[in-house]
Amino acid sequence: MRDPEPVAQAAPTEQPAPPPLSRRKRVRSWLKRFEHPLLFVAGVLVALGLVVAHASMTPKPREYTQKDIDKAVLHTLATKTLPSPEARAFENIRRSVVRVRGTAPSKNGGPPEEGVGTGVVIVDSGLILTNLHVVKGAKTLRVTFFDGLESEAFVMNYQEENDLAVLRAKTIPDDLPAATLRSTGDLAPGDHVVAVGFPFGIGPTVTAGVISGLRREFRSPEGEKLLTNLIQFDAAANPGSSGGPLVTLDGEVVGIVTAILNPTAERFFVGIGFAVPIENAATGVGIHPF
Repeated sequence: MRDPEPVAQAAPTEQPAPPPLSRRKRVRSWLKRFEHPLLFVAGVLVALGLVVAHASMTPKPREYTQKDIDKAVLHTLATKTLPSPEARAFENIRRSVVRVRGTAPSKNGGPPEEGVGTGVVIVDSGLILTNLHVVKGAKTLRVTFFDGLESEAFVMNYQEENDLAVLRAKTIPDDLPAATLRSTGDLAPGDHVVAVGFPFGIGPTVTAGVISGLRREFRSPEGEKLLTNLIQFDAAANPGSSGGPLVTLDGEVVGIVTAILNPTAERFFVGIGFAVPIENAATGVGIHPF
């Protein structure tokens, strides 16, 4: 039996190679593959560009010289009206100044007599320094504070030889400030001062002048009392100014206005006023001034 003849097998057909991608398609394929990283890099580059552009447009900070500062100060002085030293002194002291009113029975049976003076708060709990002659003989006392609050008051202490008294108010404002007291040790004739008070009940009234002398003596017109170691000043003062503060241009109290020299029958101010130094005023009523 003959062996079967081998069957001829067809040779495998070779697959044709895919046609090469065009240049454009290769670029698109590459871009698609790296799309997200490229977007990130592009975003970073845009951000850096914005930062550089902003930095190039932002002006560098100017370094000011002393000449620039002097020019600005001169411009301000030329174009703006600044408060005077006296106005600043008053602003520093005004909330510590009070009006004092005393009512006393009439001597001839008529209506009660009323006297007006000034006081200055020396302790923020309501202690007020004034002149003894302002409150002497008064049956009732009332004080009016900077905000209009009116309160009854009573004499807590006094020193007759210096014509001084300390009052305590029964009711006080919530934000009542005490005046700043200053030593008179460095005062000299010619130093500028301001007096604040209620002359003839009008006020608060501000007057300004200078220290005219130190360690002066003054005897009351009735000759009853000699006051010594007084500050003489020429800021205007009149009846009602008594008990008010005499202050420096910093608004610090150096004395308590006590008397005026009145050589005329009208008893108006002629340019000579006297104040008790604050050291005498404070220690004389048992309070350390500094």
